[in-house]
Amino acid sequence: MINTALTVAGSDPSGGAGIQADLNTFSRLGVYGMSVIVALTAQNTTGVSGVMDVPADFVARQWESVMNDIPANAVKTGMLGNASNIVVAADMIDRYGVKNVVVDPVMMSTSGATLLSTDAIDTLRTKLISRALITTPNADEARILTGIEVRSQEDMEEAARRLRDMGSQFVLVKGGHLEGDAVDVLFDGSVFNYFRSVRIGHTHIHGTGCVLSAAITAYLALGNSVEDAIRLGKDFITEAIATSLRIGKGAWPCNASGLES
Repeated sequence: MINTALTVAGSDPSGGAGIQADLNTFSRLGVYGMSVIVALTAQNTTGVSGVMDVPADFVARQWESVMNDIPANAVKTGMLGNASNIVVAADMIDRYGVKNVVVDPVMMSTSGATLLSTDAIDTLRTKLISRALITTPNADEARILTGIEVRSQEDMEEAARRLRDMGSQFVLVKGGHLEGDAVDVLFDGSVFNYFRSVRIGHTHIHGTGCVLSAAITAYLALGNSVEDAIRLGKDFITEAIATSLRIGKGAWPCNASGLES
C-alpha cells in the first residue's frame, strides 16, 4: 500500500517553503506527495518580491485531476491567497469526503510579505476551519483569527478554544514565535495537551510552519492518531531546524529533505 498526501499551497521557487518544502517532507517520511498550486511567488531566502494567484477555476481543475485519479489519505492547505481559493478548497474537501485535513492558515511570509488578502480572513474562518481535522496557527495567525493577543500559554489556550468554536476538531497553537521553550498547545474541545521542545539557537529560519504542517499531514496519511502525528511532526521540525541548511543570503531553509549541511 502506498500512502498519499496532497498539499494545496503556493510555490516557492527557492525550495524553502510552500509546495516544494511540503513535497520534500512527504518524500522524506515515505509518503507519495501530490500538489495543487494556488499561487506563484517570486521569492528566495531574503524575501518575497512578487505573488501571482492562480485563477480559482484552474485551482479547482487541479484538485479534480488529482482526486479523480489518486485519492489522498490526507490533505494540507497552506497559502491560499484569496477567498475564491478558500471556497474551492472547502468545496473539494466536501466533494471528495476528505477527513484528514490539516489547515495551516498562512497569512504572512517569514520576511513579512502578505500571502492572504485581508478580505479572505473571514472566509477562512467560516469556510475552511470548520472543515479541518487540525488547524495549526502560529501566534500571529491565532491573533488575527481570534482577536486575542497571544503572549502566554494562557493566551494560546484561549485562542485554541475560540478556534475550536469555529469548527476545527483539533487546534494546535504554535509557540515558536514566543519566548522561552518552544511549546505548542493542542486542544480537542475538552483537554489540552502540550508539546514542548528546547528552543534551538537559530533565529532566522525559513519554512518551519510549512514543514511542521506537512509532517503532521504525512503522519496522518500513514495512519497515526492526531496526537501521535503532532508529536512525531514536532520531533521532525525540531530536527529540521537543528540541521537547517546554510544556503542563501537570508533565512536558512529548515532541513526537510534530510541533507547534510
